[in-house]
Amino acid sequence: MIQPVLNAVYSGMDTRGWVLKAIESLRFASEKDIVRWLDEEGESLSKDELQRTLERLLKEGQLELKNDLFRLKAKNTNSGAFDQLFKD
Repeated sequence: MIQPVLNAVYSGMDTRGWVLKAIESLRFASEKDIVRWLDEEGESLSKDELQRTLERLLKEGQLELKNDLFRLKAKNTNSGAFDQLFKD
């Protein structure tokens, strides 16, 4: 006799995880780059969903944003290289 599954576990990544993985893979990424990467991985997000996720990750301190490019926030390192990349 087959027993029904009462507590199924979803093993897939959530939106936040996919966005972090995209930025980690790309190193520096615009919203357009992130959408393209996600499409190549078979994941699709609406523009609003992506923007909400990016805003949340920025507020959490997971990401940095400069000149419309996102990157993972470095932990305890000098951000001089990132600043020099985009001298204003």
